[in-house]
Amino acid sequence: MQPTLQTVTSADGTRIAFESSGDGHPVILLGGAFNDRTTVAPLAAALAPAFRAITYDRRGRGGSGDAPAYAVEREVEDLAALIEQAGGSASVFGHSSGAILALEAAARGLPIARLAVYEPPYVVSDARSRPGDDFAGRLRALVEQDRRDDAVAMFLTEGVDVPEQVVAGMRSEPVWNWFTGLAHTLPYDAAVSGPGQSLPAGRLAGITVPTLAIGGDRSPAWMLDAVRAVAEAVPGARHLVLPGQDHGVLGEPEALRPALEDFLA
Repeated sequence: MQPTLQTVTSADGTRIAFESSGDGHPVILLGGAFNDRTTVAPLAAALAPAFRAITYDRRGRGGSGDAPAYAVEREVEDLAALIEQAGGSASVFGHSSGAILALEAAARGLPIARLAVYEPPYVVSDARSRPGDDFAGRLRALVEQDRRDDAVAMFLTEGVDVPEQVVAGMRSEPVWNWFTGLAHTLPYDAAVSGPGQSLPAGRLAGITVPTLAIGGDRSPAWMLDAVRAVAEAVPGARHLVLPGQDHGVLGEPEALRPALEDFLA
C-alpha cells in the first residue's frame, strides 16, 4: 500500500507534509540539501517492515508550506510537531544537513528516543576550507535575485567542497533541474549548518539520547573527520563506517538498513 500524504501544523502555523508507512516504533527520516520526502522514501520502504517510517518535506519543499522569515528554530518546531503526531516520542535519522538539524533538535531536548546521523557536514579539520560566515547571506542574495544556478554552484563548491570542474559538468545533467528547483531552500541548509559549518561541541555534549554517527568509507576525508568528531562530542555515541558507501547512501537503502534496524530496535 502506498503511503498517504498528510499534513501537520507547526508552531508558527506552517503546514508540514509527511507520509507514513509501516507499523511499530516511529522513525522520522530527515533529508539534507536538495532532498525532500521522495528522496528518503526508498529508505523508508526498507525500514517499514520493522518500523513506522515517516518521511516529510522540510519547510519550503514539496507539499510543505513556508514562512516569510526563516529561522532554524522553526525547523526544530516542525520536527517537534511530527514527533507529537507520531505519539509524543520517535527515533530520528538525519542525512547531511538533515543530520545537523536532527542533532540540533536532540540538543534542544526534543523527545527523541534514538538518534542516527549520516555524515553531518561539519568542517573539523584542515582537509578542506571552511565557507565564510556570510555564506548563508550570500546564498540568500542569489536566491532573491533569482540566480538559482549560481546559488546551486556556490552551495556545492563552498558548502560541500565539490570541485568547480565537477560542478560545471553537472550543469548539463538532468539532476541540475532538480537542484535549481530547490535552490530557494539552500540558505536554510546553510543556516542549519551554522557559521563556517563549525562543530558545536558544547551543544552536542548536552545530548542525552543514544546516538549513532555513520559515515561511508568512500566519502571525502573531511566528512569522515566530521562523523568521528560527532561521535566523540556526543556522550556515549557509537561510530560506524559503512564499507563501499559515500555521501549518496540514500540511493543505497539496503546498505543502511541493517545498521539502522540494529540500532533503532
